Amino acid sequence: MTFYIKQNDTTPAIKATLKDGDGTVINLTDASVRFHMRKIDSTTSVVDALASVVSPATSGIVQYAWSGSDTATAGMYSAEFEITYGNGKIETFPNSDYIRVEILDDIA
Repeated sequence: MTFYIKQNDTTPAIKATLKDGDGTVINLTDASVRFHMRKIDSTTSVVDALASVVSPATSGIVQYAWSGSDTATAGMYSAEFEITYGNGKIETFPNSDYIRVEILDDIA
């Protein structure tokens, strides 16, 4: 999946429906979520921020609302959502790859 957004834009939010390896939607009741993003071929995060679970939590949908500096630099990025369940266990999605984010150059 590739998510496209223009440089300096803060909408639309990036959303994902989280599923396990069998395709079953993840129940996010009592879970918290963080969004991580870094430039491709880099080890330095440019975003490490709280994201949100979309109601109802049983839908498995999460989203991250961009802040102004998140999209300041055009380029290709890798991203993921990190879930901390109510029991303290952590799982990252997607767990077999990354979400690709392309921030396109702003003309004006």
